[in-house]
Parts: sequence; C-alpha cells; structure tokens
Amino acid sequence: MSISASPPAPSPLLTAAPVPSWARRVAAATLWASAPSALWRLAVVLGVPLGLAESEYDSMLIPGWGYLVVPLLSVFQEALAFLTLGLVRPWGEVWPRWIPGLRGRRIPVYAAVVPAALGALGCTIYGVLFTWTTLHADMEITRWGEWLMNLCYVPLVAWGPLLAVVTVHYYRRRTQG
Repeated sequence: MSISASPPAPSPLLTAAPVPSWARRVAAATLWASAPSALWRLAVVLGVPLGLAESEYDSMLIPGWGYLVVPLLSVFQEALAFLTLGLVRPWGEVWPRWIPGLRGRRIPVYAAVVPAALGALGCTIYGVLFTWTTLHADMEITRWGEWLMNLCYVPLVAWGPLLAVVTVHYYRRRTQG
C-alpha cells in the first residue's frame, strides 16, 4: 500500500539559499552603526545634559516641534536600518501573509536590491557629509559634549558601506541558483 504525499512546503523560517554568519553579522552591524545617533537625539529630547548651548536646542526646535520631529527621525532611522535584516532573513524573500494579492509569493530580487542599493548610496553620502559638517561646524557645545556627539555620529559613516555589502550578498545569493 502506497500513500501519496505532497512535497513538503518550504519552511517559512529558511531562506532560499543559506546565509553565512558573516552576512548576518554585517546586517546586524547596520543597526549598531545607526543606533548611537538615534539614542543621542532621544537623549536631547529627554533633557539629558549633553553640553549643548540653548541656541543649539533652539535650532532643533526644542522646545516645540522638535519634541515630535527629533524622536520620529530616530524611529524612522532605526526602522530603515532594521530593513537591512530583511536581506538576510526569510521575510526579505517572501511577501508576508498580511499583504493581499502578494502573500506567500517570492519577492523579486530587484524589488529588494534597487531600494537597498539606493539606500546604501544615500546612507554613505549622508554619513560622510553629516560627519564632515559636524566635525567642521561652529556649534555652541562644550568640549566633552562635542566629543560625545562625535562618538555617537561617526558610526553613521559605516552604515552605507555595510548596507552595500549585504545588498551585494543578497543579490548574489538570490541570483546564483
């Protein structure tokens, strides 16, 4: 007696091709590269003394709209960094069940690679320009405050290149088969 079994469905917890641990670490590093500046901005809003003069708070619209805009910028930045994990996780290869019409279908490679590549370019330009501007700005800030701010913002320079490495890996992994 033979029982006809349907082929096993692919596990939703596995990627199409194995992801090496170095790629997972690089993707996670994008979160760590963007986190210090987000935390610094949240500290500004929470009133943590950071060595800034009152004029610097005024330029960030604090008090005022800055109490809304500055934390939202931090949340948005971390959400974008979190998307990098999709390049090494199954949810970056298959549309989620909650998207009608697309649920369960494979995500086209270029639908992930093009935004990720543009993001890598944008993050690289932003990181370099922002860091250069910050290091050469004439801010009203104490020496220790400037040191702390630079310590928090300099890691942003790595975000773009890290994202680029993971994007190239995603492209190669998804198209080699």
